[in-house]
Amino acid sequence: MFEERRARRQANRAFDHGEGVTRYRMQQKVLAIGDDYWIDNEDGDHVYKVDGKALRMRKTFHIEDRSGRRVATVQSRPLRIKDSMEIEDADGKRIAMVKKALISPIHDRWLIKQEDGPELTLHGNILDHEYTIEDDGTKIAEVSKKWFRLRDTYGLDIGPDADHATVLAAAIAIDAMSHPGD
Repeated sequence: MFEERRARRQANRAFDHGEGVTRYRMQQKVLAIGDDYWIDNEDGDHVYKVDGKALRMRKTFHIEDRSGRRVATVQSRPLRIKDSMEIEDADGKRIAMVKKALISPIHDRWLIKQEDGPELTLHGNILDHEYTIEDDGTKIAEVSKKWFRLRDTYGLDIGPDADHATVLAAAIAIDAMSHPGD
């Protein structure tokens, strides 16, 4: 137990020092259906394109790499009781479900349930884009607006052991569910 905590602290410290971390620049509330936008790396290079599909019964966002190859799709599931969005891989196979687990007066609790991986939890202030994504207490990603001066922009740092497409898709899903009227 002590060794597990120590390993978690070391991993979190390495993450905080940027060891193996990739930073992306995201657009806040880019989710006007039908709008397309780019996710850039910290050098300002386009890395992924998000294609918001218009005129559909449910919110749908396709994430493509620079060459136009689809890497993930994010779709709402409107008939579910709890807010949730599904993440599918390029072949349409579900790889994760993002859902709001618990509502409290201070913070929302969100989960990313991966089909072939651990359940990830989110901690922090979702509405203000200041939160971390953790795997059993180990930070694998961090979202923050503090890195950017542009009002509608936030950063997403993803650690080396995380699936970048899944984490980016989860951030898009969380933005869509937490800012539904924007």
